[in-house]
Amino acid sequence: MEDLFAKHAHFAALDTPLDHHAALLALFEILEVARGDLKSDLIQELERQRLALEPLRNNPSVKSDALEDVLANIVDTVGQLQSLSGKTGQHLRDNEWVMSIKQRACIPGGVCEFDLPSFHYWLSLGTAARRENLQEWMAPFQPLNSAISIILKILRDSGQATHRVATKGAYQQMISGRAAQMLRVVLDDSWPCFPEISANKYAINIRFTALGAGAERPKSCDTNVEFDLTLCCL
Repeated sequence: MEDLFAKHAHFAALDTPLDHHAALLALFEILEVARGDLKSDLIQELERQRLALEPLRNNPSVKSDALEDVLANIVDTVGQLQSLSGKTGQHLRDNEWVMSIKQRACIPGGVCEFDLPSFHYWLSLGTAARRENLQEWMAPFQPLNSAISIILKILRDSGQATHRVATKGAYQQMISGRAAQMLRVVLDDSWPCFPEISANKYAINIRFTALGAGAERPKSCDTNVEFDLTLCCL
C-alpha cells in the first residue's frame, strides 16, 4: 500500500496526460488492495500503539514534544478512519465511468482511443482539471495512507541497526525466540548487489545477489558484503 500511494502521489503531481494515466492505474491498484477489513485493522493497531505510547508521557528520557505529535496524529487519523462510511473505495465503485476504465485497463491495449474515447477526452483536458479529479478520487483513501505511514514509521523505528558482514554474499542469524515483524537491510550504493531474504521462526537467511551482464539472470555474490541489519517489531 505504501508503494502504491507513493506511485500515485508521484504521477499525480506531474503534468502530462501519460503521468495522470499512470496515477489512475495506481489508484485502481489501491482500490483492489484496500478490500476487506483493512480499515478496522488499522484502527485496532493505531489504538494499540496509542495505549502503548501514552504511559511514556512521564518518562524523562522521551522527547515530550515528539511523543505528543505522534499521539495527536494517531488520534486524528483514527477519527478520520472512523468517519469513513461504507466500504472502502465504494465512491469509486459507484462511479460507472471510472469503473469502465478500470475494467478495460487490465486488458493489454484495452484503453485505446477507439475503445474509450471518453477517457482520452478526459486526458486531453487541462492539467488542473485532471489533477482535481485525481485528488477527489484519492481523498477517501488518504486516512488509510496516513494510518499506514504512522504504523510503518513506528515499526521501522522500533529496532536498532547492527553492522553485519555476509561471507561470500551469504548471512544467517538465529532468531533465538525473538519476534521480528520486519527486517531492514541497508547497504552502501557502491555494492553492486541486492539482498534476497527468507526467514522462519528459527533463523534469518540473507543472500546478496547481483544482476548478470545486460541485466541477465541474477547470480550470487562471491565476495564479503557489509550491511546494516535491523530487526523491527511493534
